[in-house]
Amino acid sequence: MGLLDFLRHIGSQNEESSSGTTPSSGPALPPTSPIFTEPWREISWGDKQTGLEYVQDYQPKKEGVSHLRVLLYGPVGSGKSSFINSVSSILRGRMAIPAAVSAATSEISFTTKYETHEIEREDGFYPLVFNDIMGLEDGPNRGVQTEDIKLAMMGHVMDSQQFSPASPLLNGCAGYNKNPSANDRCHILLCVISANAPEIKESVLGTDLGIPQVCILTHIDEACDVTESNLKNVYHSKYIKRKMEEMSSSVGFPMNCIFPVKNYNEEKDLDDDIDTLILDALRYIINFGDDFIKKM
Repeated sequence: MGLLDFLRHIGSQNEESSSGTTPSSGPALPPTSPIFTEPWREISWGDKQTGLEYVQDYQPKKEGVSHLRVLLYGPVGSGKSSFINSVSSILRGRMAIPAAVSAATSEISFTTKYETHEIEREDGFYPLVFNDIMGLEDGPNRGVQTEDIKLAMMGHVMDSQQFSPASPLLNGCAGYNKNPSANDRCHILLCVISANAPEIKESVLGTDLGIPQVCILTHIDEACDVTESNLKNVYHSKYIKRKMEEMSSSVGFPMNCIFPVKNYNEEKDLDDDIDTLILDALRYIINFGDDFIKKM
């Protein structure tokens, strides 16, 4: 099973999540703490400004490249559009919803077009562009075609191109960019997975798509009680660590390329802890994507 097939598979499941224990048919075990005493990954809580300035100061230094393009993909309802909105809100200093969002329980992709999202700043736009695509769905003629993801990655898909679950975009069709520039290409893939996804058991090898990939684990507050009670528990949580280890061993992402985040959903105002997690992930997305740009 390839990575994209696997993501479609977990997107079609509807298992209930747990807060740190796995159901078992055997006798009940004594309760254990759902958290580690010491964090298993360090993060600078309370230092949001440093992460914010890192993103604000970023500028590609490669001739012919004016921005870093991030392509998001993953199962329906995993939080791709919500992540774009959350990043935009943090960088603009207020709630923003540039990307339309579907319900997390939806089985059908709300995004049907290849959508480009730029983030405004006082002097124009940030040199960080996000592209959202149709979600991966299980079953024939459902969700985005694997070939369309590859075409988008190489810059062959024009903005606002409508995706067809029945067939990929073909050379010569309207919406096909025959001669993509370095700016049209995607510089990093961002795989978005919900922490509510079923336990990962298969041995899955990720496809080598030729550009760096990072994974963000969303809905961590819904999947883990200790994280819901206090977001700062995320790197103390045994459940979150286990989900990340499952992703690492089964899908092929190194642990240092997986970042748990909480997207903005019910909140009306910005929250420093939510911002800190997202900005931490964004720093590495920029670093890995910029490394690729330098090698182009």
